[in-house]
Amino acid sequence: MKSKHTYRGMVMRTDPRRALAAARPATAAARVRVGREVAGRGGKGVSVISGLPLAGAELEALGTRLKKLCGAGGAVKDGTIEIQGDHRDRLVAELQKLGFEAKRSGG
Repeated sequence: MKSKHTYRGMVMRTDPRRALAAARPATAAARVRVGREVAGRGGKGVSVISGLPLAGAELEALGTRLKKLCGAGGAVKDGTIEIQGDHRDRLVAELQKLGFEAKRSGG
């Protein structure tokens, strides 16, 4: 029997096609965004790469490669790669060379 989702006493309908589409893994043609963030870092800027269709060890390996390319530190958190400093142009060029559809986001 299906469970009923309620919101303040109202029964919400769920579309099974929408749930199936959300469960599919992203393809290599996913749009990768490279932006710069300073929020919550004491004014220090980091380059943030999001939208990568990779998981686990592949994401860690790519993060290590990009950190070495930039000569900077960084981290892999919640499916994004953070690299210390503003290296957006260099990162976009390298990601495009690796076959990702990467774009620079933000100002």
